[in-house]
Amino acid sequence: MVGLDTVVYGDVTVLDLIVFAISVVIIVIVARIIAIYLKRALSDRMEREELDKLVKVVQVIIVLIGVWFALPSFDIDVGQLLVVGGTVGLIVAFASQKIVSNLGSGIFLLIERPVKIGDTIRIGETSGTVNQIHILSTIVKTYEGIYVRIPNEEVFTSEITNYVANPARRFEYLVSIGYGDDTGRAVQVIRKLLEDHPFVLRNPAPSVFVSELGDSGVELTVYIWAPSRVWWSVRTELLQKIKEALDREGIEIPFPQRVVTMAEARRRTEPAGESDRHAGQ
Repeated sequence: MVGLDTVVYGDVTVLDLIVFAISVVIIVIVARIIAIYLKRALSDRMEREELDKLVKVVQVIIVLIGVWFALPSFDIDVGQLLVVGGTVGLIVAFASQKIVSNLGSGIFLLIERPVKIGDTIRIGETSGTVNQIHILSTIVKTYEGIYVRIPNEEVFTSEITNYVANPARRFEYLVSIGYGDDTGRAVQVIRKLLEDHPFVLRNPAPSVFVSELGDSGVELTVYIWAPSRVWWSVRTELLQKIKEALDREGIEIPFPQRVVTMAEARRRTEPAGESDRHAGQ
């Protein structure tokens, strides 16, 4: 009759096999539970194909770690394996350093979620819309229609500017009017135009005020808040409408002006003696 102490191979007994088998089953179950959790947590943050790859990698890592801790049940000297495995590990780690770094950064990006697909962002020198987020890299479509692949390590360690993380975004204009124009009327015209626009937010409310008395005219500053997703189209549209509204009211945007005094003109207006005295000097 085969007992638990029966030796199967070397020093390995039936009990060792049972303990190891139970350990492996538990490890697989834990890996499966974590995989299910990851799929639920990240299903709306990643594409299905990329998520499946990530889950498989995590499962393999968990199983390998679990098997490593289960090896002592076979009386295997883990210390010796560490020496051998350490040498191999150094070679593998050196060769796959960037891959592991990008993978880890990709996981942290998915957890922290500083950017999402469709966000308008700037990462380093690259600006555009996030097109795809993979395990190892992020794809950004620039404003020129060029697709740029950025390693996740660079994304994670770089300063990220997300232009649509806040649902509202402010922009501003600097509008000049002539000194002879009615400043109050100009402010009123612009405010009425902003109040009638469907995408100009009421909270925070727009602001129009005199900000400076310039060399050529009175400077009006206009602050406007609009939904982040449409702020650029609102900005370009309103700028033209403000110009047209001021034109209808007869309020002109002045050209730069300078008062120039000519020496010849001054001599003509001076008495003859004074003119000769200046010339002698």
